[in-house]
Amino acid sequence: MAEVTPTLIKELREKSGVGMMDCKRALLENDGDMEASMDWLRTKGLAKAAKKADRVAAEGLVAAAVRNDGAGMTAAVIELNAETDFVARNELFQNAARSIAEIALDVDGDVQAIAAAKTPNGESVSESISHLIATVGENMQLRRSARFVVGQGAIAAYVHNATAPGLGRIAVLVAIEGAGDQAQITELGRKIAMHVAATAPLSLSTDDLDPAAVEKERAIFTEQALESGKPPNVVEKMVEGRIRKFFEEVVLLKQAFVMSPDQTIEQLVAETGKALGTTLTVKGFVRLALGEGVEKKTEDFAAEVAAVSGQS
Repeated sequence: MAEVTPTLIKELREKSGVGMMDCKRALLENDGDMEASMDWLRTKGLAKAAKKADRVAAEGLVAAAVRNDGAGMTAAVIELNAETDFVARNELFQNAARSIAEIALDVDGDVQAIAAAKTPNGESVSESISHLIATVGENMQLRRSARFVVGQGAIAAYVHNATAPGLGRIAVLVAIEGAGDQAQITELGRKIAMHVAATAPLSLSTDDLDPAAVEKERAIFTEQALESGKPPNVVEKMVEGRIRKFFEEVVLLKQAFVMSPDQTIEQLVAETGKALGTTLTVKGFVRLALGEGVEKKTEDFAAEVAAVSGQS
């Protein structure tokens, strides 16, 4: 048998656009023969899948999974993208998203670590997505993930306008640490998760905010205040007031609770802890909104028709 070298694998990877592990397996199956390996990949539908990889995938699903094993709670959320919202209603795609979220419960790492993790049938998550691309006929991408683990306390998951249980376009996890009745802590977390879905805060606390973002806001507020012609000491107070208002708008703990606007999230957590006879701490939150940050192509149908017909 010919030796399957990294150079051979790289060459097949560049020719086919298929993942490294699939390229290695193709070469092993075909004694290092490049042409036969390409044919093998086409037969398996993998080369077809790779050709779709440059198409924008901004639709799909976000999926959340929660596990309570008695010793604590673990929760994970993932975003699995496809090209059209039609695919989000496909049962195969829904099952894949749900399965990947469950696999992510046991993966302490990023998207690459999840992609390399094994599915119940022994293939990697990455391989299973490639096979799904070949079956469904659209480009797909495991784009983002997050995971929380809490020993004492609870993690709440909320999916806004769920397509199916645990699946939708916006998913939120809220992790809360502290002693007390887990069901009541979970309910608190669910309320906060619904709030996060609605308000999309930038950070948990003021300390978590990007300092560059704060300084940018401060510079804008300072310029605005200076234009008022007020003396420097008044300008300083105006800027600090606007910075506090900025925090109240974008920092979760400082935000007014949407279900009770006279109360901040920080106050809600403190009062719930007091009622339970304990101290509760929001460990963290994550909000994944499907396709956010993905640049979508705007198709110009007339231009496309002109191009096909050879007109300029």
